[in-house]
Amino acid sequence: MKLNRLLIPLFAVAPLLAMGQKKYHLSYRIGTEATFSNEDNAPYWLTANKFGLGGTEKNNFYFRAGADWYKSYRHGWKLAAGLDLAAGYKTPEDFWFQQAYFDVSWKMLTLSMGSKERVNSPLDKNVDLTSGWMTEGVNTRPIPQVRVEIRDYYSIPFTAHWLAIKGHLAYGAFVDGNWQKEFSIPGQTYVRDAKYHSKALMFRVGKKETFPLEFELGLHMATQFAGDQMRKLEDGSSELVEDMPDGFINYVKALIPSPGGSDTPWGEQANIEGNMLGSWNVALNYYLNDWKFRVYLDHYFEDKSQMFWSYGRWKDGQIGLQVDFPKNRWVSSFVWEGLCTTDQTGPLLYEGYVGSFGGLKASGNDNYFNHYIYQAWQYYGIGMGAPLVPGPAFFKDGGITFRSNRMKGQHFGLQGTPIPGLDWRILASFTRHWGTYDRPLDSVKHQFYGMAEVKYTPKRFSKFTFKAALGVDNGDYIGNSVGGTIGVQMKIGNK
Repeated sequence: MKLNRLLIPLFAVAPLLAMGQKKYHLSYRIGTEATFSNEDNAPYWLTANKFGLGGTEKNNFYFRAGADWYKSYRHGWKLAAGLDLAAGYKTPEDFWFQQAYFDVSWKMLTLSMGSKERVNSPLDKNVDLTSGWMTEGVNTRPIPQVRVEIRDYYSIPFTAHWLAIKGHLAYGAFVDGNWQKEFSIPGQTYVRDAKYHSKALMFRVGKKETFPLEFELGLHMATQFAGDQMRKLEDGSSELVEDMPDGFINYVKALIPSPGGSDTPWGEQANIEGNMLGSWNVALNYYLNDWKFRVYLDHYFEDKSQMFWSYGRWKDGQIGLQVDFPKNRWVSSFVWEGLCTTDQTGPLLYEGYVGSFGGLKASGNDNYFNHYIYQAWQYYGIGMGAPLVPGPAFFKDGGITFRSNRMKGQHFGLQGTPIPGLDWRILASFTRHWGTYDRPLDSVKHQFYGMAEVKYTPKRFSKFTFKAALGVDNGDYIGNSVGGTIGVQMKIGNK
């Protein structure tokens, strides 16, 4: 919130910069969505991958209003700003800044400040059809941050467009400390004032105009660090459990993974400071006339054992196939994804010891998405990445951890545009859950998530987009739920 307040004056300045200019773009939008269901939780696909808008509880709604402005200048310079306010019922907060950002761009390079809806991962997927990204995606509200990025692939000079790169470097802050305190029950721990770091670099080799095959390879890493671990007490107050350092050196250690110092717990000194995680991203594109086939791997890791092939082949991650069809009236894209997080380098691996039992070294039980200090890789109760792994907000036990991070899943997505202005998509996901190594479920739980959605923009009322969706959950993990979403958005702007 402090960062947002600092940025608000910049948004007030943006329209003034546009005065007297002929070639600027300014758009306004207002919209609302309401979600209804017959059980305590809203169906999963009516909640997930919506930048944290809405809520996981049944019968929720939100209203948002915002504006975006950008202006291009000579020599490749561009300024952009946006402000997006939202209010809701049965949402994590009654009122919040969904977006509040100011961007300065020069050619391919952008400095972005504030909260902005963006795809955090460098791995391109179909945003409408994918189940999500392993490390970061579009599942939660935007985190306020300062970010330097090359958003789109930039061809490296003197390579004749055969080699291109993109990536980002960002620092920010988690501002859900109050929500964590309210959600927690007495005796549970939570975190406030934690800091955020993310970085990625992606390479692309190939030139589809000359040869129909492209190869992509990259690394994406993210970290929770600094902040205070608190314990909620019976009277509603909290006590400090761990005060994590927040100096310049800690920002450096987030950038360059390093063990914690003497002012951190022993576990941080023996390993890497902070809750550090990431994914290897690999993709192969093949173009055949008007067809496009894309195969990708989003391999998740939380330490060296899964980051590298320390214990044999990678067993955890998401693999996907995306097919973009030649232009037709009915189907435009298809996505299949398979997901597995059951290995986690095994329950426990002993690597031998030297001298005495005290020198024993063990690994395994990586406990994906959970952490003994920062609780979980989540934001307002929703998983930052973790596709098909429901976050803490879906459970009412007051704990801010993932109940089951060992799971396997199959996901399908299909979309099309049968007539101009009418879009449809269908999502279907099947998962099995084993719990965690420390706390396994009493039996394997099965869960289905499904959704059918249509959006319509009438030709005569092109400023309006209407939306309707039906969602169905069925299973014994998060339970059964049938519900729907209706919404409308109006957008106006100059061109």
